[in-house]
Amino acid sequence: MTTTASKTGAFAKLLDEQFGTVPKVGDTLKGLVLSVGRNEVRIDIDGLRTGVIRGQQLFAESSEYRNLKESDEVEATVTELENENGELELSFRTAGHARAWNKLEELRKSGQVVQARIKEANKGGLMVDLDGMDAFLPVSQLSGDHYPRVAGGDKNKILEKLREFVGQDLAVKVIDVNEKEEKLIVSEKTLGEEAKSATPDKFKVGVVVEGEVSAITAFGAFVKFDGVEGLVHISELAWQRIDHPKDVVRIGDMVKAEIIQIDGKKIFLSMKRLMPDPWKNIAAKYSIGQKVTGKIVKVNPYGLFVELDPEIQGLAHVSELSNEQIEDIAKKFAIGDNGEFEIVSIEADEHRLGLRIPGVKPRAKDKESKDKEPKEGAEAKPKAKKTKAAKETEPVAAKAESEEAAA
Repeated sequence: MTTTASKTGAFAKLLDEQFGTVPKVGDTLKGLVLSVGRNEVRIDIDGLRTGVIRGQQLFAESSEYRNLKESDEVEATVTELENENGELELSFRTAGHARAWNKLEELRKSGQVVQARIKEANKGGLMVDLDGMDAFLPVSQLSGDHYPRVAGGDKNKILEKLREFVGQDLAVKVIDVNEKEEKLIVSEKTLGEEAKSATPDKFKVGVVVEGEVSAITAFGAFVKFDGVEGLVHISELAWQRIDHPKDVVRIGDMVKAEIIQIDGKKIFLSMKRLMPDPWKNIAAKYSIGQKVTGKIVKVNPYGLFVELDPEIQGLAHVSELSNEQIEDIAKKFAIGDNGEFEIVSIEADEHRLGLRIPGVKPRAKDKESKDKEPKEGAEAKPKAKKTKAAKETEPVAAKAESEEAAA
């Protein structure tokens, strides 16, 4: 005896064989575009049904369906089985959303490099458009070229620099995909890291490289070469004392530098070591007791830095400026003033030259006061005489200073 249930099942099977599987809400169907209108798209499904996509359902998260034409094959999700015209109501939006997330996961796994358009900036990073999907590019994931190096880490200044990227395209990799939380994170930094790890044997201490100045901060200049980036600390830019790296280099300048230290993926460079040391031949220019004319370039509580020529500066200690005690050196001397001085000491190895205003009586200095006289270019507290090995470790301090300033 044939039951009602078995008759229903047989009928459904017959319908499937004759007319294809009856769709359900939520199914994703394939079809061919019949027509493309201003506000709707009609598609043919298996030659048996017509579906329509209209209104908001036309907007897909993927750019795949933005320029449709007749006979294109598309996928759409069923939202209603029958509308007022007896057609299937479909959505590109839902189907596109699922396809986009699947594609992003594939990009994450493959590590493929893609282009992303910067839409907006906030204090944490950049919002980007990745094939119609919103993604986030954190500040920490920017490359060295684009990292907003701001002295003191001022968040408002960082935001100003990030806003300069809006409207630009950046090459990135997808590093985190979470459809459930709708979280999509991309990185630009990973591209540079791969470049660094790909050619580590090239970079050894003593190698001379040529590259482009990519960024300038108060503590030094960053130079990009062979797909990596190195730091030239302010103390390694020139032999003479400088107030700011911008006095020596500009962004975009092509420069040569010597690798002086490699710390993991951090490379430290020196430009001045490729230049002749002007202090080696100082005896040909200056001698103790010589009267010279110089320009005051720095006023400190302990004395004046005086430029004798573009390469050599000397220090006139406060005790060598007057026979009377000076209460406030800044009230008596000003940057830019020219004056006559007498050379009282020359220490070429330490890049030190001592000066005195003529007529000031020599005073016996104790060891402590002598130790407080910094060599040319020093802005911090004095240092004891270094061995050659000790000098080679100076970039470590430069690295620590740079990381503090970028924090």
